[in-house]
Amino acid sequence: MARNANGKRPEKANLPYKMCVTCNRPFAWRRKWRDCWDGVKYCSVRCRDQRTYNKDEGPRQTN
Repeated sequence: MARNANGKRPEKANLPYKMCVTCNRPFAWRRKWRDCWDGVKYCSVRCRDQRTYNKDEGPRQTN
């Protein structure tokens, strides 16, 4: 975790969190998400793979 201006690390209790779209459980910010936190929707690869698709649309294509 990056240190702030006075050399201390932020406490884990003070990290931002979101709710997973698939399992509706809260998950906390991770350092690897620091550049894309706004786009994170799922707490894990498993939840991302188990997301529900609209039967009419089928799986979404990502480029």
